[in-house]
Amino acid sequence: MSIWPWSDLVSSLYRYANPKDGYQRVLELGCGAGANIPLFLKENCDYYSIEGSENIVRKLISIYPELSKNILVGDFTNKNHFLKDKFFDLVVDRGSITCNDTNAIKNTLKCVVEYLRPDGKIICIDWYSSAHSDSKSGDYIDSHTRTNLPADSHLNGVGKVHFSDKEHILKLFKESGLIIEKLEHKEKSQELPNNKMHFASWDIIARKPG
Repeated sequence: MSIWPWSDLVSSLYRYANPKDGYQRVLELGCGAGANIPLFLKENCDYYSIEGSENIVRKLISIYPELSKNILVGDFTNKNHFLKDKFFDLVVDRGSITCNDTNAIKNTLKCVVEYLRPDGKIICIDWYSSAHSDSKSGDYIDSHTRTNLPADSHLNGVGKVHFSDKEHILKLFKESGLIIEKLEHKEKSQELPNNKMHFASWDIIARKPG
């Protein structure tokens, strides 16, 4: 239920897809509690989102009635018919795509290519890394996806969690037709008190060829 934009998304937006440079029509995949909406409204963006929780969408529309036709209940891993005639300058993913299995992620990236205009971009923040301490925990759905992570794990209760290494990300994006412009790996560990959790994730900036 995060209600504040993640700093990595804010910095990536202004550095790689600044609204002032023409990235005005924005689609967010899984907006959650709407943490990023004020950021995009402040920049006068034409904001849309596909969110799986009907309850969350209802709450957001009560807060932002002007977005009643733009925040949509749906499954972003499949092309949504209500967006078939819209093309976006930017697609934003803040830790949503990574909570799916491999096939769903492949489907999502194919949808992103269809949604984006030529030279449009996608910003992905915090795709969980195979270097994360939880990456070998839980039950295997496929070679990169886990579920039922144990109670003492960082990602317990999240559901499906996909852990990627560099080669896997490069393959996924190449197969989808997206060109990666930036791939950044982030790692951090808590030293005191030591909870034995090692956080690791990827930030990705990619574009659709013009």
